[in-house]
Amino acid sequence: MSITIRDVAKKLNLSITTVSRALDGYDDVAETTRQLVVKTAQEMGYIPNQAARQLRRRRTDTIGYILPADKPRFSDPFFAEFIAGLGDEASANGFDLLVSTAPPGSQSEQLAYFKWVHGRKVDGIVLNRIRQSDWRVQYLEQSQFLFATLERLPGSQNNLAIDMNGRYWFGVLVDHLASLGHRRIAYIGTSPGLIIQQDRYQGYLDGLERQGLALDPSLVAEEDLTSEGGYRAGEHLLGLANPPTAIACVDDMVAIGVLHAAHNRGRIVGQDLAVAGYDGVEGFEHTQPPLTTINQPVYRIARRLVQMLLSQITGKPLEADLPSIEPVLEVRQSPTGKQEERI
Repeated sequence: MSITIRDVAKKLNLSITTVSRALDGYDDVAETTRQLVVKTAQEMGYIPNQAARQLRRRRTDTIGYILPADKPRFSDPFFAEFIAGLGDEASANGFDLLVSTAPPGSQSEQLAYFKWVHGRKVDGIVLNRIRQSDWRVQYLEQSQFLFATLERLPGSQNNLAIDMNGRYWFGVLVDHLASLGHRRIAYIGTSPGLIIQQDRYQGYLDGLERQGLALDPSLVAEEDLTSEGGYRAGEHLLGLANPPTAIACVDDMVAIGVLHAAHNRGRIVGQDLAVAGYDGVEGFEHTQPPLTTINQPVYRIARRLVQMLLSQITGKPLEADLPSIEPVLEVRQSPTGKQEERI
């Protein structure tokens, strides 16, 4: 016969309510009592009814993340690191992580959010790849549903957001390339509807202006955030009559595609062509040559988003001494000083 919460309460001579609230982590139970209840329950082999427990607390103890992609992108190093950070932090706090995928802006994406919110499938949702006109943010705010975002939508009332100042840091990347002597610095971006595109392209323009370089529209390309997209854009830029000597990419996956395009055209990256990315996802320091990038700690950012979200879900304040999260310029071998100006 299985052990019940009544058995635990009887053994400790406590009320069922006290034992239940102690096991659920409520603050109105003394810490010494809570530890005694937990220890005794474990020793007796008590297994809580998770469904009943969640019903009592009106919580699912689950957070959600819907990967915004046209097809499953779990192999993309950015999303792999991001999801790992979400899952590890959720698990460390006794929560589960529910992950799904949906094409951005599609009916299936809208349906997924509707089901999760109105079906109370999760207690809160993490968003990234925020769009300039993002129905997800508007919908969750109107539904008064908790969510945390990587990137902040201008005008949003949500305070659970991390803004990594992509405009500033992309400007730093352009400054670095210019310091090596490059005057024809290309930019490969992505859909203008994304906040990261808006921020990083503006950083590109800022860098050009600081360095006294005029914008050449022929050196600006737009592609999707994949290595295939980077390859296509790289082929186009390197095929120009007067190609760039340096290419700054909106993210690392795009930069990987450019490395392949350069190899295909006989260009030696790190000698006669500089290539740089953004994100610093794990493993890209082992490309040939190692990729210079703005390294924003994706895994740590994901964990911080979960910490922020759980502080609202559980009503517990964030720790006051949490370490700051700042990107850094990782200078590796993919950029080089300009060898010659092509005319």
